[in-house]
Amino acid sequence: MYLADISADVLARAAKIRLVVFDVDGTLTDGRLWYAEDGHETKVFHVHDGLGLKLLMAQGIHVAIISARISHPVALRAEELDIAHVYQGQGDKRACLQQLLEALNLTPDQAAFVGDDLPDLPPMRMVGLAVAVANAHPWVVEQSHWQTRLHGGLGAAREVCDMVLHAQGKTAAERERWQ
Repeated sequence: MYLADISADVLARAAKIRLVVFDVDGTLTDGRLWYAEDGHETKVFHVHDGLGLKLLMAQGIHVAIISARISHPVALRAEELDIAHVYQGQGDKRACLQQLLEALNLTPDQAAFVGDDLPDLPPMRMVGLAVAVANAHPWVVEQSHWQTRLHGGLGAAREVCDMVLHAQGKTAAERERWQ
């Protein structure tokens, strides 16, 4: 059964979450960089992930994006999903996350960070729930509290959203809403 094999520790951590932060490349996307002939970058985002982010926000959970790269498609997708906290070009993701926590008046244990590669380790080490996507680098997996079954860009973010809502007892109401 979906979300049935999550440890009690992970569920307890997820129950406290008020902010979920996502890396982009390899987490909200499959990690491949696509360039058109004219040099413009394109990205592919999964629609399931987008709905998951919207569901979190509808339940009062803040969603943020912190990325080391700067990409116009990320800004477009974030705007489309009404994500208010979007930080691109962040060489120090940990410092960015710390500032965001302070701005939202949250503690680190109230935050989750979802990542896939080495630049994600510093913020993952400071949060209450560190999540690695299925195809994350092994060192990231070692530092995570939980790993998705789905790959980055292919539904992993939705899996995280569903798990957090499940841990907070909010999935029954969400399922009922769509009956």
